[in-house]
Amino acid sequence: MSSNDTSTQHENNETRDKLMSDLKMVIHDAEDLLKNTGHQTGESFKNAKAKFESTLANAKTQLKSLEETVIYKAKDAALATDRYVKDHPWQSVGLGACVGLIIGLLISRK
Repeated sequence: MSSNDTSTQHENNETRDKLMSDLKMVIHDAEDLLKNTGHQTGESFKNAKAKFESTLANAKTQLKSLEETVIYKAKDAALATDRYVKDHPWQSVGLGACVGLIIGLLISRK
């Protein structure tokens, strides 16, 4: 694994962790908002709603960023696979046959 791949993976892990943190915060804010709507109105409700909307907007932005990263990585992996198959067709056929044989053996055991 190259240094670039390692740093990209680290960035993806940080993004995923930040997204999970934001989603937990959205849930927490939603719970607070629901608690406040039952017995409080006015300024307290407006503050809770504004905080909830801000956290939700941030989570949506990060989710979109993570989605774009996943799509980019999937396309990159598909292109690399396509290149490998075109460069090594017989090895690819042999690998596919081996994988098919293993899956067939696993299925037939049941």
